Amino acid sequence: MSKIVLLPLDERPCNLIYPKQIFHTDSFQIVTPHPSVLGRKKTPADLKSLDLFIEQESRDAMGLVVSMDMLLYGGLVPSRLHHLSKETLLSRFEILYSIKKKYPALKIFAFDLIMRCPQYSSSDEEPDYYGQCGLEIFKSGFIGHKIELGLATEEEKNYHASLNIPKESIDDYLSRRQINLEMNRKTIELVKEQIIDFLIIPQDDAAQYGYTAKNQEVIKEDIDRLELAQKIYMYPGADEVANTLLSRMYLAVNQKKPKFYIHYPTPSAAQSIPLLEDRYLDVTVRYQIRAAGGRIVTSINEADIVLFVNASGTKMASSSQIHHKRDEGLRTLRNLVDFVELMDEVIHQENKVVALADVATLNGSDHELMQLLKQKNLLLKLGAYAGWNTSSNTLGTTIPHAIQTWARGTSQEHYDFLVSRYVEDYGYMALVRGLVIGRLKDLGMNYFDVSKDLFMIETMVHNELKSFIHTYLEPIEKHIKIQHVWMPWKRMFEVGVDVKYLP
Repeated sequence: MSKIVLLPLDERPCNLIYPKQIFHTDSFQIVTPHPSVLGRKKTPADLKSLDLFIEQESRDAMGLVVSMDMLLYGGLVPSRLHHLSKETLLSRFEILYSIKKKYPALKIFAFDLIMRCPQYSSSDEEPDYYGQCGLEIFKSGFIGHKIELGLATEEEKNYHASLNIPKESIDDYLSRRQINLEMNRKTIELVKEQIIDFLIIPQDDAAQYGYTAKNQEVIKEDIDRLELAQKIYMYPGADEVANTLLSRMYLAVNQKKPKFYIHYPTPSAAQSIPLLEDRYLDVTVRYQIRAAGGRIVTSINEADIVLFVNASGTKMASSSQIHHKRDEGLRTLRNLVDFVELMDEVIHQENKVVALADVATLNGSDHELMQLLKQKNLLLKLGAYAGWNTSSNTLGTTIPHAIQTWARGTSQEHYDFLVSRYVEDYGYMALVRGLVIGRLKDLGMNYFDVSKDLFMIETMVHNELKSFIHTYLEPIEKHIKIQHVWMPWKRMFEVGVDVKYLP
């Protein structure tokens, strides 16, 4: 059995549970820290316990997949809130030096996020002041970057000059960005020193200009100067990256390299730029396949896996809600009928693994597509499906799951994860979340805090999901059992669902 140690980005299901569900096998064991030491949202993990976990579990492991944000700061959100000194943070790298010295054959794959700069004012995952001036901080970076490049309009220059961000807020924000950037650069040095064997630097909530884009330029210069482009990938993403690195580790252990063919519902989809990202969709798709250990071919006949990427012909829709109005990119500039018919042919005539990355809408499944899949009886015949949060989150879930299906065939675990995606990505995100949010005000709660009566909200979500399955997934309803529903961060953005497939 190959044992892989995983230090996840945080304790949410997408980071702690998804990887174990996707890679559950008797020959590939993934071990993670106990949830009790991983912290919770803004509360950082117990760093001493993490070091002890790595020390103990690496002794008989062949690989370590490590979130540098968890290792350094105690999690994703704590990386945006900390007041740790540079010296303290640099000392946190010692565990990796020590482990590599003790176990030189241990493969270490890591991911280290560029600190995000949200395009809105909210303190839910940011410092308190971001709730008052978050948008202004984003604008200061976005427009300021354009001014530096000589691309800003006079209107933008005037707006930038009028920004009135409290000095203590912007100083705190920029000082943390700077120290986090220095840690990004230190992580790159560990690749050069052959402590880290492969590194992904994801960009959470990216934009074409701004503080994140400027950090990206600095990091890119380091990668080029140190000649590390084959060992360090940089592209949009965050919560899905552990899946990608585990896939790469799995394929390396088994000396396999699956061939992917990519198909879109419209030619223009490949050149759309997803929301919260900074480059063409097709550029990121190819990065994700390579990062997961696959390669790309130019025909279905050559492929092991056919990756169907459902995207808009113009721009990603901002809402996945079933009754949300759609533009021509989803209505007329793509051919979903042909898209689904080809899926059916590839499954039944070509006997290929079909993976479906549903990125037409932000944070949830495309209702029109899902209904076509239901009508063609394809829901339980897909090799992988995801449609949650950002485009990269979805891609980094679909591709590794597809690789596992190709390598190991279908199993109870495969179907468990597949139907859980329909319940969560389609049921919760595209319908149930909106229904429950509409009731919160009368209950004295809000989107960011449902702790007042958490059990009632979880029960409400559970019941609405069962109703959703009966209404929209009726042909496979008998195969789906929801065992447990919970709200991991006591808010409405994400949900935890324990779903079982019934044969």
